[in-house]
Amino acid sequence: MKIALFATCISDVMFPQAPQATVHLLRRLGHEVVFPEQQGCCGQMHINTGYYPEAMPLIENHVRTFEPVLDGEWDAIVVPSGSCTGSLRHQQEIVAKHEGNEPLARRAKEIAAKTYELSEFLVNVLGTDDVGAYFPHRVTYHPTCHSMRIAKVGDAPYRLLKNVGGIDFVELPEEESCCGFGGTFSLKNPDVSTAMLAQKMANVISTKAEILVAGDYSCLMHIGGGLSRNRSGVRVMHLAEVLAPTQDDPWFPPEHTTKVGA
Repeated sequence: MKIALFATCISDVMFPQAPQATVHLLRRLGHEVVFPEQQGCCGQMHINTGYYPEAMPLIENHVRTFEPVLDGEWDAIVVPSGSCTGSLRHQQEIVAKHEGNEPLARRAKEIAAKTYELSEFLVNVLGTDDVGAYFPHRVTYHPTCHSMRIAKVGDAPYRLLKNVGGIDFVELPEEESCCGFGGTFSLKNPDVSTAMLAQKMANVISTKAEILVAGDYSCLMHIGGGLSRNRSGVRVMHLAEVLAPTQDDPWFPPEHTTKVGA
């Protein structure tokens, strides 16, 4: 398949290891991956805060950049983020309609129908839950709120993780509870956010995992920062980073990329 990568702005600016691992994985599985260079923010931050008019140029840019998927130039768009996938599927169409641009809303909806979060793409589109990965570490997984409730990736990440060679996978207690990030929620409600983070960290530490995995680096940034400040010794990694390496090809991100919770 020919796949267009939507890297997301947080990964592009702060955690490029997630899209880099995604590209490595998809190419290892035999697919062609392209990076449309005009891509930018999907507008989720603006939309969540009520700035609909300000989000419109971002939506227009996303639609213009990824329209080739509608003409068959690409087979799919893959996103290493449940949060941004959820926004693309639900928010862009709603906002475009609200602002009176029906043609834009229609195109956004059509593009969203060909847009997939990484784990659901692997399991539901490619039809595999074993990508030949090898990762000999004790790992636990945090299902982020948007991946569960908006993108609805289901059990795809778990199926993929449990088939990784060498892995010691342990369930995270109270896994479906929010970590307290919630984008601007953590800024507007810092005390509540900190309390939620403390509970999430306690649950992570209780697993004795070396690494906490999730499908969104925004939540990993929040949890990883807390784990690092507490000197827990637990690192955080994106799901793609766990799925990218094989026993014969132990992929590592470039040294300049950001490490959270080291």
